[in-house]
Amino acid sequence: MAAEPEQEESRARGPLAAPATAPAGGLDAIGTGAYVVDEQGRILAVNALTEELLKRPAADLVGHDAHDLLHRDAHGQPLPRSQCNMRQAFHAGRTEQAPEDYFARGDGSLLAISWLITPYDFAGHENTTLVLFHAPHPGEAARPEQAPTLLPEIERLALLAATTTQLTSTLDVEEALRRLVSLVLPRLADWAVVDLITERDEVWRTVVVEADGGELVRHEELQGPMPPVPEESPMPLSRALRGVAATLAGPQTYQEPPDSGIAVEQRRLFEATGVHSVAIAPIRSTRAVLGALTLGRAKQPGEFHTTDLPLLEDIARRTGLALDNARLYQRQRKVAETMQNHLLPQMPRVPGLQMTVRYLPAPDASQVGGDWYDAFSLSDGATALAVGDVVGHDLEAAAGMAQVRNMLRAYAWALHEPPSQIVARLDEAVMHITDVAMATLILARVEAADDGHWRLTWTNAGHPPPLLISHDGLAAYLTGGHGILLGTGVSRPRADAGALLPPGSTLLLYTDGLIEEPGHTLDEGLHRLRRHAAALAHRPLASFTDLLLRRVRPAANDDDVALLALRAPTRT
Repeated sequence: MAAEPEQEESRARGPLAAPATAPAGGLDAIGTGAYVVDEQGRILAVNALTEELLKRPAADLVGHDAHDLLHRDAHGQPLPRSQCNMRQAFHAGRTEQAPEDYFARGDGSLLAISWLITPYDFAGHENTTLVLFHAPHPGEAARPEQAPTLLPEIERLALLAATTTQLTSTLDVEEALRRLVSLVLPRLADWAVVDLITERDEVWRTVVVEADGGELVRHEELQGPMPPVPEESPMPLSRALRGVAATLAGPQTYQEPPDSGIAVEQRRLFEATGVHSVAIAPIRSTRAVLGALTLGRAKQPGEFHTTDLPLLEDIARRTGLALDNARLYQRQRKVAETMQNHLLPQMPRVPGLQMTVRYLPAPDASQVGGDWYDAFSLSDGATALAVGDVVGHDLEAAAGMAQVRNMLRAYAWALHEPPSQIVARLDEAVMHITDVAMATLILARVEAADDGHWRLTWTNAGHPPPLLISHDGLAAYLTGGHGILLGTGVSRPRADAGALLPPGSTLLLYTDGLIEEPGHTLDEGLHRLRRHAAALAHRPLASFTDLLLRRVRPAANDDDVALLALRAPTRT
């Protein structure tokens, strides 16, 4: 029986805050087990016989979803909603009974019961239902006939399995909704509508799709913002958007004067689509109501029945879990992207030099990582360039990257020493005052020479070598000044190397995400980078950088990339 454990309120935020017990009212006068559930299927009150038969105190019953807590099959396994006859009667709001079912008792045993369900007025609550049950004699037991359903049971199970697999395998909301629509159309209906509640509590009609022949046609003219959810409207979509159980509707449902803006939009939807029968279910996560799923039939014959609602609810619940995961992932990406933008600096303006930088996050990580770049003016007038990589591509790696970068800036500004000595001091600090396990780094200084050229001096701590490309397309790696990476605890002298930058040449500092590719050697990646960089040497620096990233970065690489390109002036 029942619905999910979210409370119906505006947006149904959070679980039901039920008291430990609830007054049984007149239930104790009933000479059999009796309990009352609300419109979401949660237990409001029980009588003493219910506590006795189920071997559960009232405090263990009240506030819980009756279906999840009690309903079992003959083997003691949880009963799927799609097989629950009581739930179908609950949705239909009719009186019904069954001669045999099974409840789980508090001691772990099964209780064979017969039951009767009927609408019931319970003080202080609306739309409540009374359930009566008792333990029949064995000779009275008989299997109820199954009501007609949308699909045979094996197909229903296959559809639910496909829904779980396909929707949870993507963290993109739009892709998850596209997959949902392809699963339900035209198998269950010829129209699908998804209304989502945004993080600002606005309702947006996100999907309106029709199955027309063999194609799925999106109707964007019917999509867009929706009026707010009314708090007390009894209309089906309004109830679903508050998290109330699934229900059926038809064109006649919205023929009365509308009680809200949502009712007006629903009437417009029925008129535009020509649907004659719809089933609507809330899309919920464990934390909140996310929206509603509507399936409609226009050209397809037959009406939806209450026996179809458990399947729709199962699909909507799986959709809710998938959408919630996708939203959490996208929220984390947004936070990480904001953090990355604050961590990665703006480039200084150096007369005579062009500089451009790029950062690409790891495709499957949280949009932030340990790769970084930096450029800043030194106290003696030279310009420092740095590119590094702290192991990992998560928020922890980004925090470590910020520590290393800030310490490097401080040492480079305060110490009037070659890059190798600055990196040696940095290595000592990394070992003792940070949580960084390992990192690679290139630190370079570039300054104008007396003859008008620009001189580069650098040291390399376990990082891929810089690439220097002449204006004529001659590309060579600067392999000097190489030493061990940071954080090893091994103390070895570090070397510096130097080179003049030819007029119009381009210097490229980068991280290994640009060249590493699973199944290929690092030499292959370095060769690919050199070949494409040489071919693009004549391009403006911004174009050079963008095209290089597009052509060189392997599609299968799951690492982030930081890149700094500098171009020396041409002779006049």
